[in-house]
Amino acid sequence: MTETTVDTPRSGPGAKAERARSDKQQAHLHRIERTLAACFLGMIAGGLSIVLGGTPGANMVQPNALLGLVILAAAIVVQRHLFILLRIDTPPLATKDWIYQGFLTFALWFITQTILLTTSAPTIL
Repeated sequence: MTETTVDTPRSGPGAKAERARSDKQQAHLHRIERTLAACFLGMIAGGLSIVLGGTPGANMVQPNALLGLVILAAAIVVQRHLFILLRIDTPPLATKDWIYQGFLTFALWFITQTILLTTSAPTIL
């Protein structure tokens, strides 16, 4: 005869520590998801800013450069709705968290737009 063991939930202080560790891991995964969402939205907004902003002129300024800032603002606002779709709990996010999300989106937007502008720029002698 073989013995079978049944997985039963623990009780006592060990169970509390295990639940606390599980909650911390879940919160960490949500922070990673929020960071990735901000980064991807920033890259998408940077690409759209280049495509919709027009071809830069001789002075390296796009005809519709202001449209890029509007796209950036839209990407920052869309994050809240994206978090709802991803089922990330947004009420515990404080003002500093939203500033962090906005900064990450801005940073990736700026980097993407700069790279795309410099690689597609005509050579001026």
